[in-house]
Amino acid sequence: MAENISGYIEKIVYRNEDNGYTVLSLNLDEIEITCVGNFMAINEGEFIEVTGNYTEHYTYGEQFIVEEYAVKEPGDIIAMERYLGSGAIKGIGPVLAKRIIKKFGMETFHIMENEPEALAQIKGISNRIAMEIYKQFDEKKSMRAAMVFLQKYGLSGSMALKIYNYYEDDLYDVLRDNPFKLAEDISGIGFVTADEIATKIGIDRNSDYRVQSGILYALLKANNEGHIFLPYNKLILYTKKLLGIDDTFIERALEQLNIEKKIIIKEVDNSKNIYSAVYYYMELNIARMLTDLNIVYDNTDTNNKTSSIEKTLKINLDELQKSAIVEANKNGVLIITGGPGTGKTTTINAIIKNFEFEGLDILLAAPTGRAAKRMTETTGYEAKTIHRLLELSKIAGGLLGDNNSKYVFDRNEMNPLDADVIIIDEMSMVDINLMNALLKAIPIGTRLVLVGDVNQLPSVGPGNILKDIIDSDRFNMVKLNKIFRQAAESDIITNAHKINAGEKICIDNKSKDFFLFPQNEIDKIISVMIYLIRERLPNYVKAKPNEIQVLTPMRKGELGVERLNKILQKILNEPSSFKKEKINNNNIFREGDKVMQIKNNYQIPWEILNNNIVVQNGTGVFNGDAGKITEINLFAEKLYVEFDDNRIVEYSFAQLDELDLAYAITIHKSQGSEYPAVVMPILSGPKLLFNRNLLYTAVTRAKSCVTIIGSDEMVQYMIKNQNEQKRYSTLDERLKNL
Repeated sequence: MAENISGYIEKIVYRNEDNGYTVLSLNLDEIEITCVGNFMAINEGEFIEVTGNYTEHYTYGEQFIVEEYAVKEPGDIIAMERYLGSGAIKGIGPVLAKRIIKKFGMETFHIMENEPEALAQIKGISNRIAMEIYKQFDEKKSMRAAMVFLQKYGLSGSMALKIYNYYEDDLYDVLRDNPFKLAEDISGIGFVTADEIATKIGIDRNSDYRVQSGILYALLKANNEGHIFLPYNKLILYTKKLLGIDDTFIERALEQLNIEKKIIIKEVDNSKNIYSAVYYYMELNIARMLTDLNIVYDNTDTNNKTSSIEKTLKINLDELQKSAIVEANKNGVLIITGGPGTGKTTTINAIIKNFEFEGLDILLAAPTGRAAKRMTETTGYEAKTIHRLLELSKIAGGLLGDNNSKYVFDRNEMNPLDADVIIIDEMSMVDINLMNALLKAIPIGTRLVLVGDVNQLPSVGPGNILKDIIDSDRFNMVKLNKIFRQAAESDIITNAHKINAGEKICIDNKSKDFFLFPQNEIDKIISVMIYLIRERLPNYVKAKPNEIQVLTPMRKGELGVERLNKILQKILNEPSSFKKEKINNNNIFREGDKVMQIKNNYQIPWEILNNNIVVQNGTGVFNGDAGKITEINLFAEKLYVEFDDNRIVEYSFAQLDELDLAYAITIHKSQGSEYPAVVMPILSGPKLLFNRNLLYTAVTRAKSCVTIIGSDEMVQYMIKNQNEQKRYSTLDERLKNL
């Protein structure tokens, strides 16, 4: 006979999006039941009632086989417990929330508001803490009502809190009028979640709101994959699949969005390109601003100056490097590109010295903290991240297309940077948002020198800025191609150039800095990796095991980031009674862990300390910034990270989705960084992903040693494979047209 059980979906373990087959963990009063069945459109955090029978799986143990299910609105007492455990009240986490609800039941909120001293009956709550809870509870009446209301739609407590913080009391109007606005405004709520909320509210599947939001979501998803626009046919196909509706509704919505100037439709060679309006105009503005900066200056004689530069820096410049100095003098915009070992750093130093001789003010910057730190070390001049150069400042409003942000750059067209020359390194990492903000802050008459390796992976964010600028052929460029003698002695550098040229590389392990350990079994690859990181490489490259970086092409899979991080964490930062831990979703964060920021957060404050005194502070931590967990405070629900550039950042437990373990990272995330040694597991994977560009980027991240564990055949395949995901951008065409 079939049974009925009900509870919250604690975790979706597995889900097949094609047929809805799902394995999930259902929480029934602190007991977790594994449920298996076909579920359509459900989320973690929803309260469901399921009908079926228990069975014993020979591998996975007891499971509940679901025949039917229904999503239910949770009872008030459950919503109350979820609110208290969400982090909305400082000092109350999930465990304490359960104790309070168990003691006071439906009277909980009444007790907290009118008899707070009674809370001291609960283990873990003193009289002082009880009064602090009361004070917060009294201040958050409207938040409390909103969060209980939102959680009836299956939203987690932390997400409900994020929604309330953004809309405050306006959230009721937003949900009533257009719940799809959640997907536009709130980071972490995609269109699918907003669509499910809209369905529960009763909004028709063919409504204009839904179709228009689906189109905007498709364009946003394309932007997140690096594109500036989508071809018309691709957009139609994706939106049709997403919404499950006829083309006629999509075409009508496109017309309306175009009329409202939310999208721009451009006819190109008998086809159409569809842009979100913000990126269409941003690309146009970048083209205009770059063109305006590209002033031709009188070419002064640089021969004597070049000799002085060589003498001062104690170097010998080749003809291309001397040419770069001449072109920097002549042009408002100059691009310097070249692979590893071709003297980009020496050229930057020579250009700096050239402009110093002229008495000009120079600013240096790079996209990431690591890249800026390395630029500082190699030039001897302070280099900042571009974000810090532009000075983040808090205001009301959005920033760079990130609608959750209430910060903007202080440096802009109204308050430009005060410099005669600005040099930007690692330009391949700069996306359209950052380039637009940077150019706004550079007044006409300031020279701009852009330095980068165009063969690196493109930016994580949208656009293909460096490649498009070069392809436009509108600006003077110096391409450094001579590998200097000292660099040529490194197989890392010679092999990188061979990879870039599509030539087979010899990995016979006679090298001093480039090795291959052939292995075809996953477990053996991981064993060799651990042995190298713990035993062999630290002494070989004079580095700590934590400083050796594992780079892998993939997030998922047996050699992906997620699995490798769990394995490496156990080896490199094993559990201890002296190390506090915090479990967050699929991660265990432990004091001493190596971590990485995985999304831009323009709002979060940071400090740099010297002898416990704040010597510098600011806001903003960005995608790819890496550091170490220095402290976890379980009572205050705070976690502290010291980043590589010495910034210390405090995270609330509700913000931990912004962090990931970083013992292993994807090659994409390694852009702009340099490590003493790089270890790469390469065996098999998607052919589009396993390409020359990816391998080249990974190899060039290593300073002293590259070690590949896996298949030589796959390495040679990657060298031959030039297929890369095409990025849809038109900055080069905009520049040509101007």
